[in-house]
Amino acid sequence: MIRACLAALAAVLVGGCASVQPAAVQADWVLTNAKVATLDAGSHMAQAIAVREGRILAVGSDADMLALAGPATRRVDAGGRTVIPGLIDSHMHAVRAALSYSTEVNWIGAHTIPEAMQRLREGARARPGQWVVVAGGWTELQFAEKRKPTLAEVMAAVPDQPVWVQMFYSHLLLTPKAQEALALSNASLPAGMALERDAAGAPTGWATASIVNMSALFDKLPRPTYQDNVAGTRQFFTELNRLALTGVVDPGGFSIYPSQYAALLQLWRERQLTLRVAYSLFAQKPGAELAEYRDLTQMLPMGFGDDMLRFNGIGERITIAMYNNNQPDAATREKFLEVARWAAHEHMALTIHWQEDASAPVLLDLFEQVNRETPIAPLRWSIAHLDNASPATLARMKALGVGWTMQDAMYLSGDRIAAQAGPAAAHMPPLVTALRLGVPVGAGTDAHRVASYNPFVALQWMLDGRTVGGRATRGAEETPTREQALRLYTLGSAWFSFDERKRGSLEPGKLADFAVLDRDFFGVPVAEIGGTVSLLTVVGGKPVYAAAPFALQ
Repeated sequence: MIRACLAALAAVLVGGCASVQPAAVQADWVLTNAKVATLDAGSHMAQAIAVREGRILAVGSDADMLALAGPATRRVDAGGRTVIPGLIDSHMHAVRAALSYSTEVNWIGAHTIPEAMQRLREGARARPGQWVVVAGGWTELQFAEKRKPTLAEVMAAVPDQPVWVQMFYSHLLLTPKAQEALALSNASLPAGMALERDAAGAPTGWATASIVNMSALFDKLPRPTYQDNVAGTRQFFTELNRLALTGVVDPGGFSIYPSQYAALLQLWRERQLTLRVAYSLFAQKPGAELAEYRDLTQMLPMGFGDDMLRFNGIGERITIAMYNNNQPDAATREKFLEVARWAAHEHMALTIHWQEDASAPVLLDLFEQVNRETPIAPLRWSIAHLDNASPATLARMKALGVGWTMQDAMYLSGDRIAAQAGPAAAHMPPLVTALRLGVPVGAGTDAHRVASYNPFVALQWMLDGRTVGGRATRGAEETPTREQALRLYTLGSAWFSFDERKRGSLEPGKLADFAVLDRDFFGVPVAEIGGTVSLLTVVGGKPVYAAAPFALQ
C-alpha cells in the first residue's frame, strides 16, 4: 500500500516539463505554506521551496516560488508545517541492520515487558519453526519494570522456537531450544561468556559477553536469505525515511562481509534506493587487515559511486588488535600505523572506534605521525564515540582536521555511565566545547544493536541530556541550541561524506532532500521532540515516504 501511495504521489509531484519553453526556468514542483528551516549561513526561514531536476531551484516566499511555476508544475501545500533538510546519521550500521530487518524482532520503543513479549509472539507467528531474534537496540531501563525479561517470560511467549535476545553487546539470553541448536549448555558456554546469577547464586538465564565473543556466536545463527536481505533493506530504509532520514554514513561492522552488500548493490543498480549511503570497509581478518583492504579496493577508489551510494574509505575497526585497546604495545601501534599510512597515501577517509579519552593521545600520536608524511586534513579522518573527550583532545583533533562522529549512547547507557563517571558526566559528550573549538561534528546513533535508530530521540537527548530512564546527565554548558543540534544532524554529518556543498541545507543548487514534519521541531516542548515523524520525505526531488495528508488514498 505504501509503495502504491508513493508511486502515485511521485506522479503528482514530479510532473514532466516538456511544455516549458527552453528560455524559461520553471519548477517541476513547488512546496508552499511551510515553515522552511534552510540552515543556510544566515539561518533564514522561508515559506516555500521550488524543485527542478532533483535539486533546489529556489527557496523563498510563497509568491516568489509560485512565480516559478508553469503549466506543468505541481503544487503541494504543506499546511503550515515545519520543513527541515533531510537528516543524515553520521554513524549508523544501516547496511547490516537492513539485512535482517524483515526477520528480526525489534524492541525499540517498547515501554513494558508485556509489550516486548507480545512482539516476540508476533515474530514467532510470522516465522513458524524458525529462530526468533532480538539483536539489540533496547535496555531494561526503557521498560516500566526497570529490569530485563526473565527466561520464564520469554519461554512463555515463545515455547517452541529457539530465541536469541541480545542487550547491547554485553548480555545474552538463549532459550533451551536455542542452546540446543547451537550445541551449547550452561556448562559449555563459549570462551569469554559467563552465566549471570541472581543474589542466591542461581542462573538467571542470561549470560554476559564481550562484543567479539557475542559477534562470533551471532555468526553461527542461520542467516536470512537473499530475498530477506532485499526485503529487509527496502523496509528498513523506508522506516528511516519515515523518521526524516535521507542519508547515512555507514562504518561497516561485525558480522557483515563483502558478499552481504549484494542486496544494497542490487537496489542501487535498479535505482530503488530511498536513502543515500556512504559506506566504509570494516576489517574482518585479524592480522591481515592491510592485505584485506588492498584486495577489496583494487577497483574501488575513494569516492567511487554516485550521490546515492558511495565508497567512503575504511573503518571503524582499522586493525583488530587496536580495537578497544587502550594500551597497545609497540607492535600493535606499528601495524596500525602501516594501515593508516597506506590509507593516507591512497587518499582515503578513515574513521575509528575509540571510547576513552585517557588513551586518545596514543591514537592522536599515530595520526600526527602520519600527518607529518601525508596531510590528513583533506582526507577527513574521524573518531567515533569518545563521549568523554577532553578539551585537549578536541584541540589536537581540530589541529589535524580530524572530525568527531558523536552518538546518543548515553540515552540508553547514561545511567550506568554517569554512575561510573560521577560529576564528569555533566560534560559528556562535550558538544558545545567541540563546536566552540571548531571540530567538525556529525550526529548519529550507532544503531541498531546498541541504540535506537530514531534521530528524533537522539535530537531530544542532545537537547535535554536525559536517559531513557529519565536521569538528567549532561549540564547546560554542553547543551546545544535546537538549531545547533539540527545542524549536527544535517550539514555536520554531510561533512563526513564530503557532501556539505551538495546537501545538509536547503539552498539553490543543492540536492532536494527534505522532510515535512508532523510537529514544529523549533516550537514544541523538548520532551515531545522524540515523537516526531515525517509526513513527507523527499530525496533528490522524489518522495520516498508519504503519510496523510500527503499520501494519496
